Amino acid sequence: MARRRVLALCLCPLAVPLLSEGPADPMPSLRPATIAAFSNYVLETEAENAKSLREGPFLWIDGLPERDHVAAIARLQAGEVELRRLSGGSSTDIPGGIIHAWEGLVFIPGVTIDDVLKVLRDYDHQATYYAPDVERARTESQHGDEFRVFLRFRRHKVVTVVLDTEHTVNYFRDSPVRAHSRSSATRIAQVEDPGGPKEREKTPGEDDGYLWRMETWWRLEARDRGVYVQNQVVTLTRDIPTGLGWLIEPFLTKIPKETLDFTLEATRKAVLSQRTN
Repeated sequence: MARRRVLALCLCPLAVPLLSEGPADPMPSLRPATIAAFSNYVLETEAENAKSLREGPFLWIDGLPERDHVAAIARLQAGEVELRRLSGGSSTDIPGGIIHAWEGLVFIPGVTIDDVLKVLRDYDHQATYYAPDVERARTESQHGDEFRVFLRFRRHKVVTVVLDTEHTVNYFRDSPVRAHSRSSATRIAQVEDPGGPKEREKTPGEDDGYLWRMETWWRLEARDRGVYVQNQVVTLTRDIPTGLGWLIEPFLTKIPKETLDFTLEATRKAVLSQRTN
């Protein structure tokens, strides 16, 4: 997939992305052609991920050349977060929107896969683990390894944007040392006057276009006396309005790295905290 400029704000186990800074004028519109292009991109991503689950590499760093792989493992075990912007394939530009895709990896020493899953599946406490970006969180239903969850996200830089989101999440235990999950946002609504007397949700797709679609994949692998935690997110936002590129363009390169790094760091902190309690 030859993928365009990418962005992912990965907050909580759902890795929720959000572009929330800068004006949103003129008002964008979510068109059928935009949705179709994004859906095709997700299908390609699903096929790639299904293949890597079957044939490997399970973690993307294991597909690196030997020298790069050794260096990446050393950085991870030293406490750093590895990030990469995804590219390649057949999808390029799409009408009326931008596809954003990032992937990150962190190592949590001295824990098990069950320790990590305990935090990732604990949606009722996501507002604690991932504050201040996750403002509200709750499990709406659970049937075995399938969850329906609600998360409210808040992001502030120049302006404040709040999103109410609902997700379906499925967890899979691949082996005693491997697990993965798949999450899809089933509803994303921008909130006006959040917490105020006139609070209301805008109609999904008829908003400022900060987040229209979101798909998330997590992978866990236990080795080296700890667990490697990998997160991949593909999202859809509005395109860059003419005349405002000077304002919005920087966020497409700065926000993804900062927020994905935050999410993985917050996950490690939460897992280690729960492990010691």
